Amino acid sequence: MKTILVEIPEQIALSLKIPKTELHERLRTELAIRLYQKGILGFGKARELSKVNKWQFQEMLATEGIFLNYDAEELEKDLETMSKFI
Repeated sequence: MKTILVEIPEQIALSLKIPKTELHERLRTELAIRLYQKGILGFGKARELSKVNKWQFQEMLATEGIFLNYDAEELEKDLETMSKFI
């Protein structure tokens, strides 16, 4: 698996108001939330990037005041899936 490495200068990292022990996880989560918010990354992949389950990611979004991007196409897919069980 290929990965992308983002370099953050030490002076900037030291300026962040995040405990050093939480830095990696927090930056990954912040990136996931912002990419989802801007529509650059879908819910599933953003959740995967943040390394939390879908309920935790939804809670993070709610805490940030970010609504789920749920459009008519997604609703149609959900209705089709539900109709198979009814």
